[in-house]
Amino acid sequence: MPFSLETLILISLTAPLICACLLPLFRGQPNIRESLTLITGLIVSAVALALFAPVAAGERPELHLLSVAPGLSLSFKLEPLGMLFALVASILWLANSVYSIGYMRANHEPRQTTFYVSFAVAFSATMGVAFAENLFTLFLCYEALTLSTFPLVTHNRDAAAMRSGRLYLLLLLGTSMGFFLPAIIATWLIGGTLSFTEGGILAGTTDPLLIGGLLALFVFGIGKAAIMPVHFWLPAAMVAPTPVSAFLHAVAVVKAGVFTVVKVVVYVFGLETLNDAGVSDWFTILAGTTVIVASLIALQQDNLKRRLAYSTVSQLSYVVLGAAILTPISIVGAAMHLAAHAFGKITLFFAAGSLYTGAHLTKVSELDGIGWRMPWTMGAFTIGALSMLGLPLTAGFLGKWFILSGAMESSNWIAVAVIIISTGLNAGYFLPIIYRAFFRASPNASEKRPVCDGSPWQIVFALSLTAAGTIALFFFPNAFYGLATQLVEL
Repeated sequence: MPFSLETLILISLTAPLICACLLPLFRGQPNIRESLTLITGLIVSAVALALFAPVAAGERPELHLLSVAPGLSLSFKLEPLGMLFALVASILWLANSVYSIGYMRANHEPRQTTFYVSFAVAFSATMGVAFAENLFTLFLCYEALTLSTFPLVTHNRDAAAMRSGRLYLLLLLGTSMGFFLPAIIATWLIGGTLSFTEGGILAGTTDPLLIGGLLALFVFGIGKAAIMPVHFWLPAAMVAPTPVSAFLHAVAVVKAGVFTVVKVVVYVFGLETLNDAGVSDWFTILAGTTVIVASLIALQQDNLKRRLAYSTVSQLSYVVLGAAILTPISIVGAAMHLAAHAFGKITLFFAAGSLYTGAHLTKVSELDGIGWRMPWTMGAFTIGALSMLGLPLTAGFLGKWFILSGAMESSNWIAVAVIIISTGLNAGYFLPIIYRAFFRASPNASEKRPVCDGSPWQIVFALSLTAAGTIALFFFPNAFYGLATQLVEL
């Protein structure tokens, strides 16, 4: 290997930042600007793939950059959950970059250079979250992700975008400063370290009230996980262009939130400590309530992106639910669902953007017969939707299966009921879209089907690629499954 593992970690963190610095130089040369974005995506994806094999084999390389104070450092370390998240984020960021080129050009979006710069900085922060060795580093990268995605949320610069941006910052910065940071400080005072530890930093801490209270601070402080009632920022952010929505939901922001929840459960508390504290019941109810209520709200949304947004609030609480069940197999399910949801949900948002670009449609009620006019788009949408339902032959089946297995193994019947009920609700807000698209007559039935679905080839290529990935992950899950099992040594 020409580079050491530590150097590869550094490349994955700095390549997007270098890209962000270079992009403004090519503001008037879009071909170069976009090529630079794609090259950066290829580099980081290649680095993530190169790091996978050593981590899967049990290596845990570290990169120490800066000591701030004794016991407080900016450090990065590869471990299985972070490697899984980094793989998903790097692959899908590359797909999103291809998609963005077609979308931004076709819709003549303004401020495209600013868009790509913010995207690159946010991607660097995402990799920092994935590779953080300790809570201090994680917190810094978590906040950098919030600030770097603010220009993306407010991209349109109109009153609605600025209003949504203010809510975005208020909820995410407010929860992290009000709850997440105090939880980190308390962990340092109690555990004596902020470095993520196998078995948990707080292993051996026996006070159930202390453990329960600290867990609540973490869960509500990690606002990016969109646990109710701190979820409002996510639907509000749908005013942004579709590539931003895809990035928020499938690649970075919400994924960073649920990833952080699972990492805190496994490496800060440890399953044994949390089970001894008896927190599973209320933790399950909290996650389950978000799953069910968000699904009920999604049923009422006619705007397609808002329906998908509330679907994300619901679906990613499955990851939190898997963590809340507190069994090894449910933790594996949580990790697998993190990957499965990423591929399925980015496909759904790509399809929503294609519908807008190719047919100027944004509402579910407008989709009658569109499946025959835009077969690639709606075919991919169908695959993504079936994955959200958790049907076999799609990636979504795997995560739900393991989470359900963990719930039944621990006799957590609340979690079992949540999974069954929410699956029915998922069908209620996804299947009617598919039915409308393929089994209702189009009001414009006389129109000829446009070439390439009427959207730029980059859009159709990207959504076809992620739809194929959603199926491939079902048949070839070993890479992600192997990393997930290392979390709990199954």
